[in-house]
Amino acid sequence: MIKVEGLTKRYANYTAVDGISFEIQKGQIVGFLGPNGAGKTTTMRVLTCFLPPSAGSARVADYDVLENPMEVKKRIGYLPETPPLYPEMEVREYLEFVGRLKGVPKENLAKRVDEVAEKCSVGDVRDKLISKLSKGYRQRVGLAQAIIHNPDVLILDEPTSGLDPQQIIETRDLIKGLAGDHTIILSTHILPEVEQICERVIIIARGKLVATDTVANLTSRLRGAESVSVEVMPRNGAALDSGEVQRKLEQVSGVARVTTVTSNAARDGMLLFHVESQEGQHIRPEIARAVIESGWNLNELHAAGLSLEEIFLELTNAPKAAEAVN
Repeated sequence: MIKVEGLTKRYANYTAVDGISFEIQKGQIVGFLGPNGAGKTTTMRVLTCFLPPSAGSARVADYDVLENPMEVKKRIGYLPETPPLYPEMEVREYLEFVGRLKGVPKENLAKRVDEVAEKCSVGDVRDKLISKLSKGYRQRVGLAQAIIHNPDVLILDEPTSGLDPQQIIETRDLIKGLAGDHTIILSTHILPEVEQICERVIIIARGKLVATDTVANLTSRLRGAESVSVEVMPRNGAALDSGEVQRKLEQVSGVARVTTVTSNAARDGMLLFHVESQEGQHIRPEIARAVIESGWNLNELHAAGLSLEEIFLELTNAPKAAEAVN
């Protein structure tokens, strides 16, 4: 659905985007991340045909952004950080206006306005002035205008910026509900949001592509080793000594480090440990065997991956204090 090859954008002597390549399949939701000045916004402007590339190519819905910009524009919906609204218009009036601009057939326009109003949960305010709406409602109206012409691709720039927690949840649910029908590129500085919504992530830094993969695959690539959480419980009500359990886990072949997450005061005597393997070692079967053979109950054993924040900081070499990734 989107294919970028060697995309470069230069401004005089400054290279904002430097030869990046990636591909996004139909129906996917992809998080687009990068530190300030990484070239993320420039890339999005090229994909929306707002800026021409200096070199390389970009295709959206099988149309080249340079050769067929009007065809590309027909097939994308764009929601910038500040929605392009007219406060003096009523919601219905505004959506009809945008629908006409985007080529929705006149005989289908009223029906389409009602459909997107319901899908974006603004049906109850469709006869209100946009200036009277809360920020959350204005954001939803912005989403409605982006999908009014049923585009193949949605490009959303900070869609939950400035919303309260409840509005953020509602907007996230709405975006997830649009997947499948639309291919979505989501730019955000809220990393947990990407983990909750997106199937894949694209990370750029200093104009260059540093990663494009699922969060799970990025975790495996960065660690080069297995990391697991182990939850152990006593049998027959006997108390467990966390030090003893930790020593037993450390003796397992291939284990590099064991960290106690809970203490002896844990609820119901449960103890939780974080275990990291040596590089290239698969330790889960041996961990399970060691716990069972020691006479304890193995309550839970599962892989523990890096957080998206850790992945982002590792790949971009960003300082931990810098949490924003615009």
